[in-house]
Amino acid sequence: MSDGRVRCSRREFLKTAGILGAGSLLPAAAARVVHAAQKGEKDLMVVPTRPFGKTGANVSCLSLGGMFDIPSNQILMHQALQWGVTYWDTADCYEGGNSEKGIGAFFTRNPEARKKVFLVTKSDSRDPEGMTRLFNRSLERMNTTSIDLYFIHGISGIREMNGEMKTWAEKMKSSGKLRFFGFSTHSNMEECLLGAAKLGWIDGIMMTYNYRIMHTDKMKQAVDACAAAGIGLTAMKTQGGGQVRTDSEAELKLAGRFLQKGFTDRQAKLKAVWENPRIASICSQMPNLTIVMANVAAAVDKTSLSAEEKSLLERYACETASGYCAGCTRICQAALAAPVPVGDVMRYLMYYHDYGDRDRARALFAELPAETRDRLGQVDYSTAEERCPQKIAIGRLMREAGRILA
Repeated sequence: MSDGRVRCSRREFLKTAGILGAGSLLPAAAARVVHAAQKGEKDLMVVPTRPFGKTGANVSCLSLGGMFDIPSNQILMHQALQWGVTYWDTADCYEGGNSEKGIGAFFTRNPEARKKVFLVTKSDSRDPEGMTRLFNRSLERMNTTSIDLYFIHGISGIREMNGEMKTWAEKMKSSGKLRFFGFSTHSNMEECLLGAAKLGWIDGIMMTYNYRIMHTDKMKQAVDACAAAGIGLTAMKTQGGGQVRTDSEAELKLAGRFLQKGFTDRQAKLKAVWENPRIASICSQMPNLTIVMANVAAAVDKTSLSAEEKSLLERYACETASGYCAGCTRICQAALAAPVPVGDVMRYLMYYHDYGDRDRARALFAELPAETRDRLGQVDYSTAEERCPQKIAIGRLMREAGRILA
């Protein structure tokens, strides 16, 4: 080829991915981590830290997402800590409470580890009494006397963060049981971030943020506003709907380009987010050591994405926009004659199809009220589809969810 690049055929690419496992390719970057470990060069395999807003805390730029069987993966926790993944994220509801209990078991066996960990958990409650009950339960489960950052879980509008929460957070901070307070959000992220920047009492936010949505003007404005307000930002759902597929030559070119550079498309997506210095950390679901190693490799590797690679990611995002829900539920849900949690259902479908976590998808879907589940196949989604910026076939997907997640 005239440009000197090696062409990767569809068959060769799929064969390679099949042998190594989807999402677990360990090319040059991971090989360097393994080599460093074998040689005892610990400084080469420790995840860098970044300031968490203006809180004064520094956190590892890679965070361990706790939505997996932590009690059965204690060795993974130990290794993550050894590699500098010291930001641990969980929630009161993850794994039916077993995520927090698993962290507690780890701290019981390794009490010195608690001082190294920036510990984050979340509350599904919105009222002070419920928040206090869940907060105290989290302390007990995790065998700790304090929590570094406490999130209100999954808000869809900034009005959910009311004055009662501010008073509650101030009380918990004065007691010494809590350092920082904020929220996580999967929906209407930009509005939530812009609103938080005006409140003046939000310390941290975890939001959906990836190569698909990070370049929009509104998201840039939202991130800038939070940075100016000193709010620490953690990105989640950074894969933007899963690994690059191989249905077209453009997709093969994208995946093959990253493999030639020495990392996978998944690692490239992490790097795309890390190139924004205002993102303190990426919260990643890492249920096995292979994924931990691959993500640590991406974090410690100093190779930057080229302009061409960034352009390829943006092009891929545009070409596949109709297959990804960007979380702007204020648009689609407001257009429906009856209430349907479109954003939540889209997220469950993502867990089912893109993450391969079918049990979790079905369990979350089962938590929806029966009348809501029954309503999915009865609502007219035509207006919502017309207004959807992504041009998603919302009706078809809602009906599909009713079939495969029930």
